[in-house]
Amino acid sequence: MWFVTQNIRIYKTKYMQNSYLQLESPGIISAILVSGIGGTFQYGFHISVMTSPSLFIKELVNKTCEYRYNLYLEQWQVSLIWSFIVSIFCIGGLLGALCGGRLASKYGRKQCLLMSDVLAIGGALLMVLSKTAISFEMIMVGRFIYGINSGCSLTVHMMYVVECAPKRLRGMVGVTAISFISFGKLCGQLLGISELLGTEDRWPWLLGFSGFTALLQLVTLPFLPESPRFLLLERGDHKGCTEAIRRLWGNKDYSVEVEEMLEEYAALQGVHYHTMMELIRNQTVRWQLLTVIVASVSLQLCGINAVYFYSYDVFSAAGIPEQNLRYAALGTGLFELFGSIVCFMSIESTGKRVLFFRGYVGMAVALGLLVITISLQNWVAWMPYFSMVFILIFIFWFAFGPAGVSGPLSGEIFAQSFKSAAYTISTTSNWLCLFFLGMLFPLMVEHLSYFCFLIFLCFCLFCAVFLRMHLPETKNKTVLEITAEFDRMHSKSRGAQKTSSNAHTPNAIQIYETKL
Repeated sequence: MWFVTQNIRIYKTKYMQNSYLQLESPGIISAILVSGIGGTFQYGFHISVMTSPSLFIKELVNKTCEYRYNLYLEQWQVSLIWSFIVSIFCIGGLLGALCGGRLASKYGRKQCLLMSDVLAIGGALLMVLSKTAISFEMIMVGRFIYGINSGCSLTVHMMYVVECAPKRLRGMVGVTAISFISFGKLCGQLLGISELLGTEDRWPWLLGFSGFTALLQLVTLPFLPESPRFLLLERGDHKGCTEAIRRLWGNKDYSVEVEEMLEEYAALQGVHYHTMMELIRNQTVRWQLLTVIVASVSLQLCGINAVYFYSYDVFSAAGIPEQNLRYAALGTGLFELFGSIVCFMSIESTGKRVLFFRGYVGMAVALGLLVITISLQNWVAWMPYFSMVFILIFIFWFAFGPAGVSGPLSGEIFAQSFKSAAYTISTTSNWLCLFFLGMLFPLMVEHLSYFCFLIFLCFCLFCAVFLRMHLPETKNKTVLEITAEFDRMHSKSRGAQKTSSNAHTPNAIQIYETKL
């Protein structure tokens, strides 16, 4: 608790000025809330919402086959169809992630989010009508459409909200994109309880709830401006950029921010915007790409899904009745949301590099202690309570560290010409790991039981060391400054300067000054 108290004290003293800036700039707050509720919220909601209505959906599968084909399915057949309904979300998410970055560059961040909302509303209609139509196929198609929506919004929301923020608030605003994932998970758990929408009559409305949040964004987002960086760096619209900044940040002196964007704009003149394959082949940004991939993959391979899976067994061993386990699970969602809030409060004073390291080390320690306590719970009656504590500590460190700072990383360490491709690779890596982990995790549990945590422990330690050694601090730095820091950390000769045809180098400012 002293650690949390210390961060709150730092936040109150040193960064109250940032809060005051936000209160004076309602445009930033509006951009955070509006882009979040129809953006990464959707991903978090769909990750957690399927647990509660699973029995009702399986009943619908049986009822559909019986009504339409006069066919009575065996239990393994129902389980196979159910698994496909759950997994098809990842396939749609991968497709949305692959398309999101390209669509965001072609049509703009805001327009891409609005198109994604239309998809979500269509998927919600299928979900709501599936029970009336006696069709589990509608749920399957709806989950696929939800996946496309989530994959696209997961990419574009983070691009939009980070590009709308001034440099000194960029870290805090970027964390909000991840906080909405935690909020979405919590809403999925909360709305799924039997007192709300988790009943036999109301479960279609539970699955269709995302349509409401998408509709809310669809009617409010048009009142917000497009990303200032997109307008200037990709459209060359200096006037539109200035107007967007004024609406977002208020009537303040933002000349320094505009000058920095103009420097980057000058460096990008004559440079085309790179595809995923061009980014992968480009040697000048190799370490940036490796850093983003490691940060994205680690979100799935750090063990968070395994911890959530075993939380039910631990809570049950601690004496919580089976009918109350879903309420206990709300505690895990609250802890994840709490961790993301603490991350938001401390990121500007701590920095991303430190949060990565602390988060992964804290998670590794919690996993090690969790293995010990689970192995002893059959011999010591009170040991499950310690397991509960370590589960909550692990979830807190996950939200406070990697989950809070990984998502917006691509937007901070890549120049505008690489940004869309970098976000696409980042989110694609995340979706691929989520899909393959969903396939392999049951086998890991079957053969290793809770000792599978040791694999995730080793991966957490690897990520902590890798990011500590290869990621420079990004706080209050421009993209060109961060690029120069990457070059300094990874070049064979510190004095050597890299050059490339895309002008993605630390000399870009000098090039711009020469042109002037």
